[in-house]
Amino acid sequence: MRLLTVTTLLSLLLEPGLALQIQCYQCEEMTRNECSTPEFVVNCTVNVQDMCQKEVLVMEDGVHYRKSCASSGACLISSSGYQQFCTGKINSVCISCCNTALCNGPRPRKRAPPSAAAALDHSGPLVLSVLLLLLGHAALC
Repeated sequence: MRLLTVTTLLSLLLEPGLALQIQCYQCEEMTRNECSTPEFVVNCTVNVQDMCQKEVLVMEDGVHYRKSCASSGACLISSSGYQQFCTGKINSVCISCCNTALCNGPRPRKRAPPSAAAALDHSGPLVLSVLLLLLGHAALC
């Protein structure tokens, strides 16, 4: 009975039709990368927007950012089409795509190697957490 319960729950969790929703930063024409704060976090459309996009525009009055959710096809086409304009000079445009949560935010600062305690953060995948719960429950029954 336990094996049937665990197998059923695992098949539901790992079914191809179920997708996890990615979160990205979303803003228009912000300066100084200031839209990388919690109030600009959005949930992207499941099974449609599977990437985050970041546009960096160098203008006369400074660097401007546009950030959004995007479909992988549209984002990759845009980013490859603008490579010739990504010079870092005035009027340049650079578009990048990524597919992890909030990856269109600022670049992470270099940090010292994490200690063992810091390595145990609580950001593990949802599926792994559910699997561990199920296995723990099955062991107790």
